[in-house]
Amino acid sequence: MTQQVPSTEPELAGVRNFRDVGGLPTVDGRRLRQGVLFRSGHLAHATAQDAVFLSSLGLHTIFDFRNAADQKLEGPDIALPGVRNVNLPLSDPADGAEFWKMVRDGDLEQLRAVLDDGKGAARMVASYRSTLRNRTAEHSRVLHAIAEDSVPALLHCAAGKDRAGISIAVTLLAVGVERDAIMADYLESNAKHRRYKVQRSGSAQSAYTPEVMELLSPLFDARAEYLAAAFDSIDETWGGVDRYLEQGLRLAPETRERLRARLVD
Repeated sequence: MTQQVPSTEPELAGVRNFRDVGGLPTVDGRRLRQGVLFRSGHLAHATAQDAVFLSSLGLHTIFDFRNAADQKLEGPDIALPGVRNVNLPLSDPADGAEFWKMVRDGDLEQLRAVLDDGKGAARMVASYRSTLRNRTAEHSRVLHAIAEDSVPALLHCAAGKDRAGISIAVTLLAVGVERDAIMADYLESNAKHRRYKVQRSGSAQSAYTPEVMELLSPLFDARAEYLAAAFDSIDETWGGVDRYLEQGLRLAPETRERLRARLVD
């Protein structure tokens, strides 16, 4: 039996960007059920009190979209008794490893070279399009698992913004949530208390100057243009959401019906 979540958002000390996506409206006038689909940043730094709250949700499965490099940097998720953990990397550790090392360790000139003049935002747009087009097997696995039995489910990556954001968006599209509502939920990741804490080496005076933070902002913002690019790639590659779900994610009509039964009131 699905447990109901408190309507007030929890104050989690060691987990960023946690939320229940229940309540979002569907195109046919229904709403996403509360207490069945959650999203967040990683759980590696969850406190004992955080773990008590997470355990109270009755979670069946936690999908962790981080790659091995992320897990080495942040640590593994805490273990919650009776909860299945599925690691499903949505990015290759080697892909961009040097770039992210530079983000953490690079000086101002290096950051300017790779992020200035819109290059940071362009990188994010390309990443969203690529993740949507090339990770169909992973997204298919998540949706089939949720349709089968894996709810309540928590989907997370490192910041809970990009890889988890795309995966949540795909899940919401599959059950007919309105696109505007999907976008509004995605943009919630910009709230100050939700944002990923940027880790930079060096002194605070040099590592986190206003110019450095401005250069880095495209990487750590949730911007409408990023998710819109993912949606555009659905239309460009498959000609629309229904064909994307059917051909790209191999979702049979009956599987979509089971998904809706699991997730929608």
